[in-house]
Order: sequence, then structure tokens, then C-alpha cells
Amino acid sequence: MKLILNDTIAALATAHGSAAIAVIRLSGNKSFEITEKVFFDKELNPKNISSEKSHTVHFGIIAENKIIIDEVLVSIFKSPHSYTGDDSIEISCHGSVYIQQKILQVLLSYGARMAQPGEFTLRAFLNGKFDLSQAEAVADLIASNSGLSHQVAMQQMRGGFSSKIKVLRDHLINFASLIELELDFSEEDVEFADRNDLKKLIQTIISIISKLMESFEVGNVIKTGIPVAIVGKPNSGKSTLLNVLLEDDRAIVSEIPGTTRDSIEDEMTIDGVLFRFIDTAGIRTTTDVIEQMGVNRSFDVIKKSAIIIYLFDVHELSSGDLTLEINLIKEHIGTSQLVIVANKIDVENIKDLKEEFKKFDDLIYISAKENKNIDELKEQLVNLFDDRTVNATDTIVTSARHAETLKRANNALQIVATGLEEKMPGDLLALEIRYALDELGSLTGEVTNEDLLNSIFTRFCIGK
Repeated sequence: MKLILNDTIAALATAHGSAAIAVIRLSGNKSFEITEKVFFDKELNPKNISSEKSHTVHFGIIAENKIIIDEVLVSIFKSPHSYTGDDSIEISCHGSVYIQQKILQVLLSYGARMAQPGEFTLRAFLNGKFDLSQAEAVADLIASNSGLSHQVAMQQMRGGFSSKIKVLRDHLINFASLIELELDFSEEDVEFADRNDLKKLIQTIISIISKLMESFEVGNVIKTGIPVAIVGKPNSGKSTLLNVLLEDDRAIVSEIPGTTRDSIEDEMTIDGVLFRFIDTAGIRTTTDVIEQMGVNRSFDVIKKSAIIIYLFDVHELSSGDLTLEINLIKEHIGTSQLVIVANKIDVENIKDLKEEFKKFDDLIYISAKENKNIDELKEQLVNLFDDRTVNATDTIVTSARHAETLKRANNALQIVATGLEEKMPGDLLALEIRYALDELGSLTGEVTNEDLLNSIFTRFCIGK
């Protein structure tokens, strides 16, 4: 994306396709001039919007050569009090695809150009309306599909992550300047930066960055969904359970064992938490080469899932059999949470079942076919996702770019910490501190380049 800031851009800000209304956005120094050429009152007299107050809405007609295109509302946002920081216009028109395209064509004919992906937000960043991490959070907010992902994106957009990084940088900048000052007096062998204070500061910053890096594990699943594998023997009801959880016939249900030979995946939000449910092939010993490949993939899915639902048919397993099965599963789950679910209770006496499986304290009894106790299972899944992590810290890292950048900054600071212990020369300390400062600065855009901006903003939709 070539950075051009002195022209006027236009784009559809609402989703493509027919709708009740659509919004077309302009931004740039000729936004008012271009709009005045196409915006009229009911008698087709030109409307002078340049003289109107900012943040006001005006009714009128968009027309070309006296031919009416639509009746619209025009919202005025004057610089610097707009989303981008430039003069901006939003035209609310009827949602006909023809009307949308016709209005855009007219605006372009009078000097606007089509915006590139993310260019409105890019201009907001370049005009100081957002820092870079806040601008990235705009994309996350648009893409948020659960209560938690919305909460985290909103917090980052409001500057929670930025403010923490800024404090770290400010402390480092202070010490870096003192160390570099020492270099100017190297022949006099003086120290302006107290090495003990610097050691404490570096360890404090390393500790904070480490916590931010650790939060990415939680932040990533908030953003992409918590992976939940549904595993068990063939014909235990895994596909039926998946369909019930998703409230859709997503998986084929059959009485024939081994129907599911590959994993089936879909998403569902429960109480504001996004889950990715994965129905796996039944786990059993088989001579069928294709089915065995499915079984192997099931174990791979188990290793990558945060929660494992082990589903079994209460008519097929005894308490002893279940113990053997659970021990086998535990060999593969690592730190994942395990939920044991007894299925097909619709034709069994629940008291007898609870006596048979009494040593399994947290066993959940359901009937996937009859949709019994599914809400209890959903509640357990939400409880297992420990959202206390979200509440316990004021910043959650959800961006892979942020996590990698923090890692590089942390590595540089670890070198500084080691260097302080080994009495590393000041010029080498200053070099590593500067490297850490550049990495932290790239998180918020205080240090940036055109390639970085392109990689971030081209992920946005065109109207944002």
C-alpha cells in the first residue's frame, strides 16, 4: 500500500450486498467539496455543507446531471474531530446494490478515489487518532464473535495494551539515555546509570513481558475459539452430541461403527465463550487402513485440544472398562482438561448407573439423542475455561505479531540482564537496550516502516 495522505478516499463502509440501508464513507481534504457537487435539496439546489457544524446530519438528494439517484442522509465530521482526523463525510443511502455503486461512481468522477483495505484506519493511525496496537484492535473488534473476544478487543482499542508498553519504554529510555551519556565521557570512567537500579528495572520489565507472553495462550483461544475434542469408541454418540451442541446436523449419524473417519469441526458460542468442537473418529483397534488413519488423527486432535470430552455408551462399558479407557486417553492429553460423559441414559435406570460409576465424581450423564442434560455439559465446559485469567490481568495478548515482538524484546533484555551480571561494557548494554526499545516501539507504532503497515492494514476490509 502506497501511503498517500493528501487526496480524498471513498468506500462502502457497510457489508456488500442489498440491505435496508448502506453507508458510503469519504475522507480527505476535498470530502466537502466533492459532496457539495452531488448533494442537493428537494428542489435540486446545491447544499453548502462546508458551512455546517461538525457532527451534524443533513437530509437531501444525491443526483448527477439533475438525475436523482437517491434520498440520503449526510453526516459531517470536520477535522480533526473525525475517525481519520481528516474532513470526513458519511452518506447513508438505501441499500440497493445499484444505488451504492452509482453513488460511488459519481463521487469518484468528481475526484475521490477508491480506498485501499484498511486505509481509513491507517489514516487515523498516521494522524495520531490511534496508536498501532489500537488500530489493530479495530480489526479484532470487527471480527469478534464472542463476548470475551469482544471484551479483549475493546480493552486493547481503548489503550490498555498501549499504556502498559508505553510505561515500559519510558523507563528503558531513561536508562538508555544515561548509559549513552556515559559513552560521551568514556575516558573519564564515570557511571551516570546506577547498575543496581538498572538490574532491578530490567528484571521487572522481563517479568511483565513474560506475563504478557504467557497471556497469548489464553488470548489466542479467546480469539480463535477453545478447541474441544469429542472422543470415544465408535457408536458412542459423538456425532449426535456434536449436532446437539451445534444445534445443527453437522455430522452424519449412523448405527454403523466407524462412520466418522476424519475430524469434523465447527464453532459455537456458549455464555459469551467461543468453542471449536471437533468430532473425531472412534478410537478402537481396527484392521481397516483408512479407519486407522482416522484413529491416529483422533489422537493428534486430542494433543492439540484444550478440553477433551470422553463420551461413552453406558451399555457398552463397565466401571473397570471405563478406567482402562480413561488411562489410555490420559497418555495423550497432556495438560488438557478432561470431561467424562456417560451417554444414552434414556433407556437406563440412573440410580443403577450412578452406583456403577460412583468412583467417577465429575461424571456427567446425558442423552445426546433425547437432548437430556446437555445444558449441564455446556455449563461444565464454560466453567472449565478459566476466564479468571482475563479478569486477573489488565492486558491479554491476542496478536501473534505482538507475541513474537515481545519475545524478541525479552531476548534482548535477557542479554542485558546477563551483561549486567558479567559487567558488560556500556556500549554493548546500550545496543541491546536500544534493540528492545525498537521492538517495544513497533508494537505501538512509535517505531515503524511501510512494510509493517502494509502487512497490518491490508488485512482490514476496504471500508475500514
